Amino acid sequence: MRTEHVERTEDTTKRADGGRADAATEAFVAHRNLLFTVAYEMLGSAADAEDVLQETWLRWAGVDLAAVREQRAYLVRITTRQALIRLRTLGRRKESYVGTWLPEPLLTTPDVAEDVELADSVSMAMMLVLETLTPTERAVFVLREVFAVEYDEIAEAVDKSPAAVRQIAHRARAHVTARRPRGTVTRTQTQDALDAFQRAAATGDIQGLLDILAPDVVFLGDGGGVKQAVPQPVMGADKVARLLAAGLGRISASALRPAQVNAYPALVLRLDGEVDTVVAVRIDDGLITGLYAVRNPAKLSHMQRETTLRR
Repeated sequence: MRTEHVERTEDTTKRADGGRADAATEAFVAHRNLLFTVAYEMLGSAADAEDVLQETWLRWAGVDLAAVREQRAYLVRITTRQALIRLRTLGRRKESYVGTWLPEPLLTTPDVAEDVELADSVSMAMMLVLETLTPTERAVFVLREVFAVEYDEIAEAVDKSPAAVRQIAHRARAHVTARRPRGTVTRTQTQDALDAFQRAAATGDIQGLLDILAPDVVFLGDGGGVKQAVPQPVMGADKVARLLAAGLGRISASALRPAQVNAYPALVLRLDGEVDTVVAVRIDDGLITGLYAVRNPAKLSHMQRETTLRR
């Protein structure tokens, strides 16, 4: 029950009213990319975000629109509530997940990168920071800091008082600030670091890797128990460099290609025409401090087509 189901529902609605899409369908379609972005930032999973959109549609379709003052706010509220329910379920799934759990990467449209605040909020590094928040903190932070939703509206969405939401927002903001990448990193800086990394990794150049990796770099791999991946984080430039040289040095340089993933440059490894691994990076002070390799096939479906995100 994902996008296709919603589209079939829309088609049925259009046929039922003689070809005119009803107001509920029009409003949902108009805000769909925004709602997906809200759900994805809260969940870190595109598949679960699609399920949340389906639940949002089912509830929205039964709403008396005459009683809705602001459709966008109402839809965001429904999506947030459904995402919170899903987030708690997802938390239980992560506890039994094999190996390290990483967010699901998205092949994003070029315009997402042009919105600096949105790009920063969906970067793989920031998505991992959001994973350290409680479900309510994450919802409040995303709605307030990314989508500039008023405190009163957030309070309705998370079933808290406005005063409590302000306190949660302050706590979440401090938590994120302490863990987010240091300073703003431009796409050019990320691309330069990634180019240097790709050249060194493809040739097995240990010194070249050491030159671009921060001393405290961390490598995380997510195979989901389906594909081979490092079971635990690998820390330190020397260990990470040797791991990469041994693994990527055997792969043809042409198989490792750049792509725009979660609004930032990343590398995509294709084997036999299929996406095998997505490698995203975190950059601090010109050096790579985080490498995130997603190999779980269940998380790579949104690398086949571009995803449009909106605020």
